[in-house]
Amino acid sequence: MAKPRTYNSEDFSRPLRRVLVGFSVVLFLALFVLWRIDSPRVERFRMALIDKVVPSFAWAMAPVTKVSTMVDNFQSYGRLYEQNQQLRDELQQMKAWKEAALQLEQKNARLLDLNNVRLDPMLTHVTGVVLTDSGSPFRQSVLLNVGTRDGIQDGWATMDGIGLVGRISGVGNRTSRVILLTDSSSRIPVIVQPSDQKAVLSGDNSMLPPLDFLEHPDQIQPGDRVVSTGDGNVFPAGLLVGQVAMGADKRLRVVLAANYERLEFLRVLRSYASAPITDTGALLVPLPPRPLPAGVQGPLVPAAGLPPAAPPEGAGTALESTASPAVPDGTTGARSD
Repeated sequence: MAKPRTYNSEDFSRPLRRVLVGFSVVLFLALFVLWRIDSPRVERFRMALIDKVVPSFAWAMAPVTKVSTMVDNFQSYGRLYEQNQQLRDELQQMKAWKEAALQLEQKNARLLDLNNVRLDPMLTHVTGVVLTDSGSPFRQSVLLNVGTRDGIQDGWATMDGIGLVGRISGVGNRTSRVILLTDSSSRIPVIVQPSDQKAVLSGDNSMLPPLDFLEHPDQIQPGDRVVSTGDGNVFPAGLLVGQVAMGADKRLRVVLAANYERLEFLRVLRSYASAPITDTGALLVPLPPRPLPAGVQGPLVPAAGLPPAAPPEGAGTALESTASPAVPDGTTGARSD
């Protein structure tokens, strides 16, 4: 008994694919040959074929046209987004410049108010070159090429032209050592403006030393100006130290104005101590009276038009007791010409 024959779909699709592939190859070759023939008749045939075929494919080109339009629109949106981000960045920069301009305007107004202030003529400076940086995790200091031959003394303040750097601690003949504000042994009195809060800047071997002993920390905002107070004759008053910032440990710290990464030249400020006042009572004693002219006795005659000063109460009896004694003829003992 014969088995029923089973048909596979491959038996029909394979020959059909071969026929389609062959027809496509023949069609493309015919089109290639047709487009390669250089003849007026063939050219007219090609143009007629294009006129008939191309308009009928407009429906097929519509999705492509739509997709290309959407791509152009997305590219335009992308360019608009980039421009918007650039404008936002520029706006943030302009806000920062505006804040800086306002601060400079306020500072300029304060400086204009201080035009008539007489500065201390003794506050001059000596510029020195940083020789070596002898900083370490436990001590931060630098060496300068100025010493006792240049008149340098211990305790004088040093600046880099912008902000306070440290103080002289150890002077040799040709060199001197500067202890930086970031050193753990550094303690200087400062004042925070504009709240006028006094504090102590304590070095902790970091680039952001903290502010200690603040009376009202809630009145201080990041960005406030920090300057030296001059208390204790440690530093001259008004030297710029830096700006207040909030540290990662939620403590108020100071971003130092001096560039500690590029210390090449330092200014050593000559700050001589003022002469102490020893005789404070002399400030309260009135000036001595003017001496009388020669040959004049008694008080001076008052100026013309002014009545003579009335003697104090009880002075009359004193004057009578000190008057000259009477003589027998009834006259006083005063001299008469």
